[in-house]
Amino acid sequence: MARRRSNRRARSSGFSQRPFAELRSPLRPTELVSADQVETIHHASLRVLRDIGLKVDSSVALDLLDGIGADVNRDTCLVRFDPALVEEMLTGIPSEFTIHARNPEKTVTVGGNSLTFATVSGPSFVSDLDTGRRAGTLEDMRNFVKLSASLNIFHHEGGSGCEPLELPPESRHLDMMLAQTTLCDKGWQPCWLNSASRARDCIEMARIALQTDDDGLRARPGIIGGINTNSPLLLDDSQAEGLIEFARAGQPVHVTPFTLAGAMSPTTIGGSLVQQNAEALAGIVLGQAACRGAPVFYGHFTSNVDMKTGSPAFGTPEYAQSVLVSGQLARRYNLPLRSSNTTAANCVDAQATYESDMSINACVQAHVNVMMHAGGWLEGGLTCSFEKLILDAELLQIQAALLDPLDLSEDALGIDAIAEVGPAGHFFGAAHTLARYEDAFYKPILSDWSNFETWQANGAKTATQRANEIWKQLLRDYEKPPIDPAVEEELEAYVARRKEKIALT
Repeated sequence: MARRRSNRRARSSGFSQRPFAELRSPLRPTELVSADQVETIHHASLRVLRDIGLKVDSSVALDLLDGIGADVNRDTCLVRFDPALVEEMLTGIPSEFTIHARNPEKTVTVGGNSLTFATVSGPSFVSDLDTGRRAGTLEDMRNFVKLSASLNIFHHEGGSGCEPLELPPESRHLDMMLAQTTLCDKGWQPCWLNSASRARDCIEMARIALQTDDDGLRARPGIIGGINTNSPLLLDDSQAEGLIEFARAGQPVHVTPFTLAGAMSPTTIGGSLVQQNAEALAGIVLGQAACRGAPVFYGHFTSNVDMKTGSPAFGTPEYAQSVLVSGQLARRYNLPLRSSNTTAANCVDAQATYESDMSINACVQAHVNVMMHAGGWLEGGLTCSFEKLILDAELLQIQAALLDPLDLSEDALGIDAIAEVGPAGHFFGAAHTLARYEDAFYKPILSDWSNFETWQANGAKTATQRANEIWKQLLRDYEKPPIDPAVEEELEAYVARRKEKIALT
């Protein structure tokens, strides 16, 4: 299951964590609907694309879609897709790809039964127990990347946590990528595919970090990108052109509709899945029009709204259902799948835990290959929480331990130990126990398994309070991963040049 491992552990953070390892599920994916029902959704999506179409606000994208035979109306920017065209363009897309990290030991393969956990990206706010909720800063962003690097359960730096809002919006993506490429040695996902130029910045900085050229990066991808459609049925120019740039560069990119049932899609999960599927297929077709065979893959983000307030709801039964069916659709197209760990909770409490647990379980059952926002997401994605990052790390590590192969060797079956103890005895002092007690069972990051009296004597701390102590200790223990000084200087020089150019435009 785990091909690459690193035994580096936090030095003195008060917990033991699993080594960094690729994760694959030995379980069959859960299938919520029948194969016939999957085909029903598929064909309904094709009808939407043929009869209603998708608005595409990009002349570059319209030219590409016109070139492959889509029905393009230049006056309305509406594109309709013949079902045969969609089916044909879905062929030849990679079902698996490898993300090459700056540290080769942290390179991971995505697809099939692989599970890749990535930290949160995109929030404008950050929170912790000490200072509460506030606008994200450069220091917060850099600290979050350091924690992403320190926690082995995260395979991928998902997007540098919060945005540093004190920096100019036109160029802050450069500071975020500089942190990702220098403070962490895992693969990463930039969250700035909202223009061709920003997408190209991502590609150029990946090329520098991995010391390769465009052809080398195409052969050995180093980053994962993602775009969202503007549901319902709109792909704006910035998202479309970011997708095109990544596809042409050979970097994996997921197309993820933002379909909230009752607001941006029909008030049924079935109808929302039809719309999600139509929008995702249209984006995938555009990626293939830009570069046939590019690793463009399937993104899921269908949830529902609170019909009393209109607010998004996450970690709901409906969200979990849509994850499972999206897994079936992605497997129908033989494509990797992206989804998310989500919650609508406003603080790190029981709601945050059970909604995230619902999301994570659904993602694991569906064989979600890239779980975005797997650590740190709070408040429907508006806030990046340091305590939530530790809570999520525990939830994910528990899932990883569940998927470990069960040892059924002769020695593990313990027949000799059963014979040694005999009737009415106990196993605490048995030779079998003494040989295994240090590493016999799962060791938690966050859970406190002491009895009440010991827990009370130690301060009666809640899990959230313990999480606060853990992330601060991890920052104190953080050691910057090795990086060639010349590479770091080249990255810094690129950022400086681009900032100067952006300031002049």
